[in-house]
Amino acid sequence: MYAVHTAFNNFSETTDFAASARAELRAIEAIGAALEGSGKPFVATSGTLLVNPGHLATEQDPVRGEFPRVASENTALSLAERGVRSSVVRLAPSVHGEGDKHGFVPSLIGIARAKGVSAYVGDGANRWPGVYRLDAARLFRLAAEAAPAGSRLHGAGEEGVPFREIAAAIGRQLKLPVVSIAAEDAGAHFGFLSAFVSIDNPTSSKWTRELLGWQPQGPGLIADIEQGHYFN
Repeated sequence: MYAVHTAFNNFSETTDFAASARAELRAIEAIGAALEGSGKPFVATSGTLLVNPGHLATEQDPVRGEFPRVASENTALSLAERGVRSSVVRLAPSVHGEGDKHGFVPSLIGIARAKGVSAYVGDGANRWPGVYRLDAARLFRLAAEAAPAGSRLHGAGEEGVPFREIAAAIGRQLKLPVVSIAAEDAGAHFGFLSAFVSIDNPTSSKWTRELLGWQPQGPGLIADIEQGHYFN
């Protein structure tokens, strides 16, 4: 038996992120208490956006203290000291693929449709890693089967795609102009996503791949957007 926790309520203008983080933390604490001393695997979910921006994030990097979800990641990892084979999968901001209805890509598409332009902030050079949904699912299985206690794992199939390329791909599919907006206008344009769209989050998954033999096989983020299923 093993436990995998992937739930987090975060894609809505009305979401209370702090409340969602508290609920997630309570769930992790409850699962940890149930598994304490068993040696059984528990895989929790975190995000690469929680790591310090602007440099290539690795599995050895700690998460940043100002984000509400930091306590959840640290608590899950600390269960290794209580006899649980706990690990954390930090997912790329874009876990993309057919069937993705509520992630970053559908949200960006909805904003582009509503605003009549597909936008990026400044020069759009900030990078987002991505991972194909089935590749992410495979990583969770591998983590449950073999990740050492206390492991941080990175679910990133691509190290980083410039945000302007994401905006351009969406613009091509919607036949909308692709424009740069100033940082001070990001809140008005992107709404709740404005906290994320300018983050530079290049992410390595080299250690994860070597540790577990994980080899992402799905299409990259731009190729996936270009397939058109997000726009049906």
